[in-house]
Amino acid sequence: MLAMDGDNLASARLDVPLLRAPPFPGVAANVAAVSGVRLRPLAGAPTASDLERADRLTKAIARERVGGAFWNRRRDPWGEAGLSTEEGRLLNLLCATHSGNATAMSSDGRKELAYRLLLENAEYRDPFTDRPCSPEAAVALLGFWRAHLERNPGYGGRQVVAAGIASWKRREVAQLLWTGEESQLDFAISAKQALKDAKAVNAAIIAWPARTAPDLPRKAAAEAIPYYQVEDGFIRSIGLGAECHPPFSIVLDRSGAHYDPTKPSDLENLLKTTIFCPELIARAEDLISLIVQSRISKYEAGGKSDLPERTRRRILVTGQVEDDLSVMLGGNGITSNLELLRRAREMEPDAEIWFKPHPDVDAGHRKGAVADTSILEHADLIIRDTAISDLFDAIDAIHVLTSLAGFEALLRGVEVVAHGTPFYAGWGLTRDLGEVPERRGRQLSLRELTAGVLLLYPHYLDPVTHLPCTPEVLINRLSAQKSPQRTWLTRLRNLQGRARRMASELKLK
Repeated sequence: MLAMDGDNLASARLDVPLLRAPPFPGVAANVAAVSGVRLRPLAGAPTASDLERADRLTKAIARERVGGAFWNRRRDPWGEAGLSTEEGRLLNLLCATHSGNATAMSSDGRKELAYRLLLENAEYRDPFTDRPCSPEAAVALLGFWRAHLERNPGYGGRQVVAAGIASWKRREVAQLLWTGEESQLDFAISAKQALKDAKAVNAAIIAWPARTAPDLPRKAAAEAIPYYQVEDGFIRSIGLGAECHPPFSIVLDRSGAHYDPTKPSDLENLLKTTIFCPELIARAEDLISLIVQSRISKYEAGGKSDLPERTRRRILVTGQVEDDLSVMLGGNGITSNLELLRRAREMEPDAEIWFKPHPDVDAGHRKGAVADTSILEHADLIIRDTAISDLFDAIDAIHVLTSLAGFEALLRGVEVVAHGTPFYAGWGLTRDLGEVPERRGRQLSLRELTAGVLLLYPHYLDPVTHLPCTPEVLINRLSAQKSPQRTWLTRLRNLQGRARRMASELKLK
């Protein structure tokens, strides 16, 4: 422990900020920086309130464990081993609540040193807005980043091998799953190679289920290899994944898959067991308002168009990708969009029914196309060019199989009829026609469901700075983005989709 008293406070090192951002891959240090040395220190002696504020900051840093190189195990000042950095020794000295050694310095001395390090000689910025922020906000952001790192499979120095991750989304996945300066994420060329590599170096495996063999989880378990499923998050991007627009949100699940009702998942366990604190509930309520006002959905495909006036009860039926795993595992035996539409008409014989094809299907990339003539045998109108967020304002209810559109409708206060068993069914908020696992067995409010699904479960990446972020930051970015960014790959996929769609239309005729 570094001992200091009032006479040698001046020797405290002030040329390196105590609060530093992790060196996230692909992000310049000046973009990620949350603090810097103040070139012109504040004049005058600290007041009593200054010292108390510095003391509160010190305790917040101790609580969040974010001083010094907190992301690096070898240089982490919060480790139990001897501290190896000047910042670490100073931080441990300041944070008696962490170190248990409060005798090295008087209480007033610690507060004054904290004032010099954290307030007088430091300034802070929000990396997402590039504007000044409070030191309290900087500490909270670093705490968020620490929690983000600790959730990832490679935290603690374990190597991670990825399987089934398409090349065009690897950068974003690697950025979201980075855990420290020593962390390593290798992309295997096959599931077989992933198993071999993971076994050789005691690594964990993350895999995109739709692009890997279905027996990979079983084989990983047989070798005692930690296995995580990775999927797109529920708020992913502007633009279609099938057109190779990378995801800015992913979900990792160690227990199963959130769309598979036949077995528990991390999301299901989270929703079943979490005690949602008032602060989280309030944040979820604000998030719902932000999503609704921003008119954001997972696939914000389509623009605004004039819709007919309402004359009777109006129902929206959303099409899905018919060979999607959520349909195959949670579709309650319904495997076609036409069958879903037929069942909706049987239940709502007098309603005006609109059908919206899935954007990936309509773009020609995935299975599930239905001839317009067949659709209009059960529906009154086919909606293609209107964003689904605008349709929610014009309908009374939505019929879904397992579509995320059902969850998005709940956020807008729309009645949801679930013919399958999506992850948001069985919590008391939907009319469930599919078989709901008894293990869910808990009634949730919409705010609790939102907190679990959007605040606690996914990982988010800011598309501007490429830093891990909150859903609020991502939603604001997406709402400011007028149209999806185009690359040669997205243009090629768009052309391929058009060709497939034309071929499909000819076949349907």
